[in-house]
Amino acid sequence: MLHAASVLVVLFGFWLLLSGYFTAFLLAAGAGSALAALLFSRRMGIIDREGHPLHLIRRALFSYWPWLAKEIVKSAWDVARRILHPQLPISPTLARFTPSQRTDLGLVIHADSITLTPGTISVEVGRNEFLVHALTAEGAASLAGSEMDRRVTDLEAGK
Repeated sequence: MLHAASVLVVLFGFWLLLSGYFTAFLLAAGAGSALAALLFSRRMGIIDREGHPLHLIRRALFSYWPWLAKEIVKSAWDVARRILHPQLPISPTLARFTPSQRTDLGLVIHADSITLTPGTISVEVGRNEFLVHALTAEGAASLAGSEMDRRVTDLEAGK
């Protein structure tokens, strides 16, 4: 029940964010739309712990997201420095590595985190192998057994 209520709140909040209108009729229409979307989703069986990972919010909010934000800033600074360098010191590389995550949600979080970090893009994502394009060979070499891999595995395991 708490899970369904949180989905309803998120849907209505997203509707408010996109709408920007706060008249009584439109607020009621938005709440009705969010409720209808929730009821249809529950009937279809697509509301689950992976689609709306409420159980990860606290750990992600206070542990993983701040760390990821710091890594994004560091990586953005490095990419900007390389692009502005007169000799353009890049060496685009494709790297394959085996992630340590066991759930689909953990694999998605890891792949998205790689893509959010400037200089790397998840090209192919599989249960046993990731293919990542990196701007530099050093960045590609540091993917296997990385701190990001460890942190996402800890996040999915609840540590």
